[in-house]
Amino acid sequence: MEDIDAIALLQDPVRRRLYEFVAARGGEVGRNEAAEAAGVGRTLAAFHLDKLVGAGLLEAGSRRLTGRSGPGAGRPAKVYRRSAGERGVSFPARDYVTAAGLLAEAAEAAGLDAEVRDAARRRGRSLAGAGGPCGGLGEFEGVLARRGYEPVREGSAGGAAVVRMRNCPFHVVAEAFPPLVCGMNLALLEGMAEGVEGVRVRMDARPGWCCAVVEEALEEAAAGSPPPPPPPSKNNQD
Repeated sequence: MEDIDAIALLQDPVRRRLYEFVAARGGEVGRNEAAEAAGVGRTLAAFHLDKLVGAGLLEAGSRRLTGRSGPGAGRPAKVYRRSAGERGVSFPARDYVTAAGLLAEAAEAAGLDAEVRDAARRRGRSLAGAGGPCGGLGEFEGVLARRGYEPVREGSAGGAAVVRMRNCPFHVVAEAFPPLVCGMNLALLEGMAEGVEGVRVRMDARPGWCCAVVEEALEEAAAGSPPPPPPPSKNNQD
């Protein structure tokens, strides 16, 4: 199926809700769960989910959703996840991925990693400035979502919120030139995060996720808070 035909399938509102729900879950989703989320019956949801599989937008598999195995565990259910493939349409035709790959190859061969990071940091500041200042991590998550990072918040043992990103907007080029492009991505995010109170960006690569995370900098937030009131003087206790 051509890209334009696959993307056109998402014009159907039910199909689009199902696709967005499965994509947002970041893992396998059963038919009942997807149907409930989209507000339609299971049979209709199954029809649209299979249409999305046929278009290459979703992938299908089977798994026992009960978690049990062996005799009496029941038949495996059909489950869906977002396809790893990409779809895109441009009129007239453009090929920015090939151009990006050529530039990355040349930059890597010339050892221009530092220059690329400097340019990315400047671009990040520019992007942040265009949208106005962010008030904190919550607003910065909105910026990340608009840039296609698909942020997901999680907690940490230290109590600071950590935002991981399910999507890398530079995935194709990053796969070919990981040190160069992941370093560029980190610098871009650092530039975007400059001036956002109590937020910092660091590298934390995990399979299937963006190489960088954004997290609350609790010590910075504490430094910006008003000092606690002094303890009462013993001279005033009587």
